[in-house]
Amino acid sequence: MKSINELVQEAHENAISKGWWEEDRSFGELIALIHSELSEALEDYRRGKHTDEVWYEGNHEGEKVWSYIKDDKCQKPCGIPSELADVVIRIFDTCGRYGIDLEKAIAEKMAYNATRSHKHGGKVI
Repeated sequence: MKSINELVQEAHENAISKGWWEEDRSFGELIALIHSELSEALEDYRRGKHTDEVWYEGNHEGEKVWSYIKDDKCQKPCGIPSELADVVIRIFDTCGRYGIDLEKAIAEKMAYNATRSHKHGGKVI
């Protein structure tokens, strides 16, 4: 398995190769794009999709088609798992752009969170 930082680099290099960094993007735009992927996951849930449900979309003879089985017509994975993957990929790309050591940040934050009290902060949501 690749390390988190290796995945960060791979995601960022892919975004560069696909032209998404031909012009610099603001940090705010990157956060909005991450948020939009979360919103897509929420919309799938609101449409009644199960959290582990995956289907595939494609285009066949000019018409949009979908299937629960990946085949030569339907290749694009869709559903909540795919949208959450998009969130992580966008975060990886953002970390790659800004040189953030995400692996270190996650380890540090998880260690801190382990020291927090039960339902710390008292917030309802």
